[in-house]
Amino acid sequence: MSDLDLTLLHAALSGIPSLDRSSLLPALHAVQKIYGYIPEAAAAEIAALLGVPLAEVYGVIDFYAMFYREPTARRVLRVCSDPACALKGAETLLQAACDHYSVAADEPTPDGGLMVERSPCLGLCEHAPAVLIEETALGGVTIGGMLQAVENPHIGLPIGPGSRLGGDLHLLTANIGRGRPTSLQEYLDGGGYRGLRAALQTSPGEVIEQVKQAGLVGRGGAAFPTGLKLQGAASAPGEPKYIVCNADESEPGTFKDRVLLEEDPQRVLEGMLIAAYAIGAHQGYVYIRGEYPYAGLVMAQAIEAARQAGYLGVRVLGSDFSFDVELRMGAGAYICGEETALFESIEGKRGFPRLKPPFPTTNGLFGQPTAINNVETLCNLPHILEHGPQAYRAIGTEKSPGPKLFCVSGDVLRPGLYEVPFGVTLRHLLYDLAGGLPDGAALQAVLFGGAAGAFATAAHLDLPLTFEDLRSAGLPLGSGVVMVFDQSRDLRDVLLRLGRFFAHESCGKCYPCQIGTQRQHEILQRVAGGLTLPGDLERLQDVGWTMSDASICGLGQTAAAAVLSAIQIWPEIFLPVNQE
Repeated sequence: MSDLDLTLLHAALSGIPSLDRSSLLPALHAVQKIYGYIPEAAAAEIAALLGVPLAEVYGVIDFYAMFYREPTARRVLRVCSDPACALKGAETLLQAACDHYSVAADEPTPDGGLMVERSPCLGLCEHAPAVLIEETALGGVTIGGMLQAVENPHIGLPIGPGSRLGGDLHLLTANIGRGRPTSLQEYLDGGGYRGLRAALQTSPGEVIEQVKQAGLVGRGGAAFPTGLKLQGAASAPGEPKYIVCNADESEPGTFKDRVLLEEDPQRVLEGMLIAAYAIGAHQGYVYIRGEYPYAGLVMAQAIEAARQAGYLGVRVLGSDFSFDVELRMGAGAYICGEETALFESIEGKRGFPRLKPPFPTTNGLFGQPTAINNVETLCNLPHILEHGPQAYRAIGTEKSPGPKLFCVSGDVLRPGLYEVPFGVTLRHLLYDLAGGLPDGAALQAVLFGGAAGAFATAAHLDLPLTFEDLRSAGLPLGSGVVMVFDQSRDLRDVLLRLGRFFAHESCGKCYPCQIGTQRQHEILQRVAGGLTLPGDLERLQDVGWTMSDASICGLGQTAAAAVLSAIQIWPEIFLPVNQE
C-alpha cells in the first residue's frame, strides 16, 4: 500500500482534537472508516504523526476486535449470539445469513462485499434477537428482515432501536420513551441542569457532602460509595484532575446505559459537570463501547449542543468553573469496562488492566487523580443536588437508598428497562411489571448480574432487591441484569455461551484468567455436548476458584461466578450422563 492516498488520511485526522498518543483510537477509527481496514501505510503515517512506535500501533490494532489489519469486507453484519439473543433464535439468524451468502461465520464473501460475524452482546437484549449492520442496530429481527436490511442499507444517520420502558418510578427515566434523543431545550423545559445550578451556588466540599449523605453507591457493579470516590479525587494532590464516564457497557444482559445515552444524553453530561465541579476537574471523557455507534453519535451531538449553550467550556453558566468533555469510542474489548483498562485505552494503549493500588482517585487517567463512574451513577447526581440528600434517601431502603434500573430480558412477556425503588421484590419486577413468563411457563432460573453473575430460582421470588438482601442470598446486584429462563431452557447451553464470552474477552495479561477461561470453556463444551468426563465438575471448581483468587482484575475474578453458582444449584448437569 505504498501508493496509499494520504490526502484522505490527513483529512480524516484533521478533526481529531490533538495529535498525540491519546488520539490513537480516534485516528484508527477514522482510517478504518475510509478503507474498511487499517492499511500498513496508514498505520505507519499515524505512528509518525502521533509519535507512537509502529509496533505499538499494531499492538493496539490487534488488541481490539473491531479493528482489522488486512482487507476483510466492505461491510460487516454482526449477529449477537450471547444468551438473551440465543433464547430468541440468534443461532438460526446466524446460520441463515451464512447460508444465504455461502460463507462460514467470521469469513468474508469471495467478492469482499460482506462478512458475517458472530458477535458478543450488542447491548440490545430487550430487543432480542439483535444484529448490527455497520452503524445500524436492528432488534427483534426476522431472517427476512435481516437480509433485507443488509441488501438495502439505511441512507443517512443510523437508527436507534428505541427503548422498552416500565417501572414504579420515572426519575432517571423521566426523559426516556420518546424513541429519540431528548434535545437540550426539552431537557431544560423538564428541569434539566437545575442540579448543576444548585451545585454552582455552593462549595465543592458541600456537593461532596450531599452525595455522601444521599448514600449513592456505584451502579456499575462494585457499589463503591460515590461520595467517598469524589472526596478521594478532590483531596488527592496533583493537577489536572479528570472525570471519566464509563459507558463501555459490555456485560451480556446489560443495556441501561445505552438507553440513557441514546435518549437522555444531557442528564449524563449534567452528572459529569456536577462531579467535575466537586473534585476540581476541568476535563472529562465519555468512553462508549464500539458496538454503540448510535449512542456515540447522539453523545457527540449533545456535547456540542451543551458547549454552544454555555453548559460546557470556559466559565460554565457564567461561573468561575470551566469544564469540557471529549468523546472516545472503544473498538470491541469487554475488558475496557474495567476502569484502569479504560484509562489505558483512552491513553492510546492496549486495554490491559493495571495493578491496584495505586487507585484511580490518586493515579488514574494520565497518572492524575480521577473519578470514574458509570452512566447510571452519574445520572443520579442531578436529582440529589436539585432535591437534596433527604429526598433522595426517601426512595428505596435505609441501606440501599435511591432508584435502580434493572435490565430485564429473556423469557418474560415485556422485556425492557425498569426503574424501581430499592426494596421491591423479584416477584414484583418479573410478574407485576414485566408480565411474567410467556404462556404461563414455569420459572427455572434468573441470572443476576450478567455473565459475571449468579443464578436465582423460584425460591428467591420474594427476595427484596437491595444490596444487602441480595448479598445475604449470595447473589450480586451487579449492573442490574435480570435474565429469565423458563423450564424448557437447557442451562448447559447458557453456561457454554457465558464460558465462550469470557474465553473470547480475556485480555491475556494474567495467566490464571488467560488459561482459566480457556479451560473453563473447553469443559463447558463437553458438558453442553453430553460428553462430560469423570471429574469435570471438580475441574470446573478448581479452575473457577483459581481464577477468582489469583486474577488481577474483575474479569478473571468473576469469570467463573455463574458456573460456580450453577454447580451449587444443579450439580447433576455437570456429571457424565451415566452418573446423573
